[in-house]
Amino acid sequence: MNKLPVLGLMLGDVTGIGPEISVKLLASGMPNSVARVVVIGDARVFELGCRDAGIRLAYRPIESVDAIDWNNDEVPLIDLGNVDPALYKRGVSSDDSGRLSGDTLKHMIEMADAGEIDGICFAPLNKGAMNRGGWKYPDEHQMFAALTRHAGFFGEMNVIKEFSTFRVTSHIALKEAVNLISPERITAAVQLANQSLRAAGVAQPRIGVAALNPHCGENGLFGDEEIRIIRPTVDTLRAGGINCSGPISSDVIFLKALKGEFDGVVMMYHDQGQIATKLLGFNKGVTVTAGLKTVFTTPAHGTAYDIVGKGVADTGALEQALRIAARMAAAKLH
Repeated sequence: MNKLPVLGLMLGDVTGIGPEISVKLLASGMPNSVARVVVIGDARVFELGCRDAGIRLAYRPIESVDAIDWNNDEVPLIDLGNVDPALYKRGVSSDDSGRLSGDTLKHMIEMADAGEIDGICFAPLNKGAMNRGGWKYPDEHQMFAALTRHAGFFGEMNVIKEFSTFRVTSHIALKEAVNLISPERITAAVQLANQSLRAAGVAQPRIGVAALNPHCGENGLFGDEEIRIIRPTVDTLRAGGINCSGPISSDVIFLKALKGEFDGVVMMYHDQGQIATKLLGFNKGVTVTAGLKTVFTTPAHGTAYDIVGKGVADTGALEQALRIAARMAAAKLH
């Protein structure tokens, strides 16, 4: 038991389904098979999750991870006392709730920095609410990089059962993304894919690199980025020992990955891969912040305001997020 990594579980934005799916997952007993999990947040939010889930799950407030008796069946919970659910309407975005979500994650990052936890898994957040609430980052990944004082390339890794995707560019306007595609960024994205897949348990990752233009540009007929930038970079990376191939047209590469030809796909821009992964595994997909010293995972779906409080939210993606966090955290410990 003591060999398992210690993961901090954040209950998500209180206005969404995060508390419900967190309680459901903990009540299933599944987390105990892969990690030692401590909930970090507010006990009142945990109790709200119990009500939403229709489950009575015993928890135990503790002051620190060192004080946890891992043989006790009660869920250990570090109560920050910072989020009062009574102040927020369910199923409606709240800037203040977004601010507090960021505060909780900051506290967890400080715990990870101090070596108290080995990784962080968090239930769905509201990116817009966090931004408007004062965490002025385009997304949580940029926030995590800043708070962990990360230097260098990092990126979002989207995981479904069939394959994982990585991005050369992410949360920026499409017209800007095209101009940012460079040998340096492609190299960094492919290297990140190779390292992250290995950390997730793939011994010899097979990586496909997507083209930018339709039909790979048809030999320069409508775009020459494949000729000038992408293919030479892929060739160099392959010569350096990474098992990658490309560029491969977007309308083909995900079919190849689905058939099992690739473990990971490096895409040139956000929607190029997000459409594929969400179509194939919306309720099972996981988002990993790859390349940082701290492990961060979360369900790929959002706060699901349309079903908040109904007790019908699916735990599938959160379960997969916790499994991946445990696997990646364990890899860092060895």
